Amino acid sequence: MNPFLESIQGLSDLPVWFVAILVIWILIWKGFALWKAARRNSSTWFVALLIINTMGILEILYFFLFSEIKLDNKDKIKSSRKKLPKINLSKQKAFLDK
Repeated sequence: MNPFLESIQGLSDLPVWFVAILVIWILIWKGFALWKAARRNSSTWFVALLIINTMGILEILYFFLFSEIKLDNKDKIKSSRKKLPKINLSKQKAFLDK
């Protein structure tokens, strides 16, 4: 018989309570990680976390490690832009009308 099929048949020997705890564990971490990815507008991570099942390991790594890493410089670009002074159009119009 195929060794892969033998390993799957071995899973049926696990106690029901263990499988229930494992499923709850996975769902909790998956929910937290998906929530954080959605709040950060990270669609790539959201889809990856939704599809890939790693028993909560990838979700925990994303939640504590990868979500804190900023891969883009959007914040730096926004803060480095010079703010232009506000122009009072009423003064300019009054000057042109003279």
